[in-house]
Amino acid sequence: MWNPDTYLRFADERGRPFHDLLDRVHAQRPRQVVDLGCGPGNLTASLAGRWPEAEVRGIDSSAEMIERAVADQGAAGPVRYAVGDVRDWRPGPQTDVIVTNAVLQWVPGQEELVATWARELPADGWLGLQVPGNHDAPAHRALRELCLSPRWAQRLGAVGEQVRGVPEPAEYARLLRDAGCAADVWETTYLHQLPVTEGRHPVLTWLSGTALRPVRALLAETDWDAFRDELEPRLAEDYPAHRGVVDFPFRRVFAVGHRLPSDR
Repeated sequence: MWNPDTYLRFADERGRPFHDLLDRVHAQRPRQVVDLGCGPGNLTASLAGRWPEAEVRGIDSSAEMIERAVADQGAAGPVRYAVGDVRDWRPGPQTDVIVTNAVLQWVPGQEELVATWARELPADGWLGLQVPGNHDAPAHRALRELCLSPRWAQRLGAVGEQVRGVPEPAEYARLLRDAGCAADVWETTYLHQLPVTEGRHPVLTWLSGTALRPVRALLAETDWDAFRDELEPRLAEDYPAHRGVVDFPFRRVFAVGHRLPSDR
């Protein structure tokens, strides 16, 4: 279960890659724009502002996220939100822009899905994706190691064994070119400066909105607290505070595919 409030605690940091991705999508007057894995809709709303003449849709597998998105924009808002699985979604003939931001790392076999979407774009259509590429960062290694430790392995071993790697930039470029699209692919490591508060270590708070969700789903409240108590000092050692902030490097991979108008 996704918690919109937890996810939005670092809304600015999570939103920056979305805007950096959209800066490279140069669609002029798209007919339909679809945000796959739209979450609570705070970023999807900007698509309607950029392309006011387009039909903008937001799709997410979490009913809680869609409920929040609908509530925040109101019944008469410009975006049509719906619960759905991105693995089952396909572009229609008027889907000129597809955006998927920090979603595909959760999808096994995403390469085939990306290739299918790219192949089915209409002429002059755009596909923009962004995925976290930090699966080997200290925070994620500490999380996996703790899940596989003697105390937690029986309940959390399956979580610890899941290494959610993503394709390298060159792999995305080849996928897009093979699908008949021009490819614009890059990676960036952001240095998020997370403020230290009276609560939990900020990297633990960050992970609670994303990577720790499978752990939370398997543990009762007392065990959830115990797990975080054990993980927190490891994170504090890997990500020490300095002058009231914690520096949190975060690598992300971006890919934009454009099916050229000459394909008509």
